[in-house]
Amino acid sequence: MSGHAHHQAGPSPEQSFWRSRSGLVFIAFAVVAAVYLLFEHTAHVVQYLPFGIVLLCPLMHMFMHGGHGGHGGGSGGARIGGQT
Repeated sequence: MSGHAHHQAGPSPEQSFWRSRSGLVFIAFAVVAAVYLLFEHTAHVVQYLPFGIVLLCPLMHMFMHGGHGGHGGGSGGARIGGQT
């Protein structure tokens, strides 16, 4: 039995899309488009803000519940039917 450990070099982690060249170009394009919409079409953007706020509710619900395992993932609460 040998006294040294064998370490396998795993695959290098892939670079995130948002940090790649195409991701940075996309972010820059999105920022330019957002600034253009805000400065040139302010009346249209303001007109649809209430719809944007309403649409944020389900989006926040879907993405924010990912951090704690979703509904029913807790172990300390009462369960349906009164069983604990």
